[in-house]
Amino acid sequence: MKKIYILRHAKSSWKNETLSDFERPLNERGKRDAPLMGLKLSEVGIKPDLILSSAANRAYTTATIIADKMNYPLDGIEKRQDLYLASANKILKMINFLENKHNSVMVVGHNPGLTDLANELGGLQVANMPTCALVALEFSVDEWQAVSWGLGKNLLFEYPKKGI
Repeated sequence: MKKIYILRHAKSSWKNETLSDFERPLNERGKRDAPLMGLKLSEVGIKPDLILSSAANRAYTTATIIADKMNYPLDGIEKRQDLYLASANKILKMINFLENKHNSVMVVGHNPGLTDLANELGGLQVANMPTCALVALEFSVDEWQAVSWGLGKNLLFEYPKKGI
């Protein structure tokens, strides 16, 4: 059994026009939502074996805040340049090459790739994953290489405005 937790970064700021998209920080709402979401995920028993995060500032900051609230070691977060604005196909290939010693992975990144990934893996009909949203999927497979489109069972779809 393998589980994938797909987490979109928290709300980010567009205030500083001198920053690149990659460098954008979280805004006040993002800084408020991320710890609340981390606590909610911890309460429902989510603690991944591995966290992969886009190297973009807003995604990595979200990953560290969430990880801290789940008591996940911050030095265990893998910062991945190739997750920045990655397509669903690219993310699936990363997942397919994970070591099988890990039974669960959290992928922290960006739309539209994450919404597409959740929809294609889990057969969902989500138009847009909101910021700081998480989709949890379970796969009845023993190897990451066997994870494929349409095989995921949706366990959870949670986001801050849902009432956490």
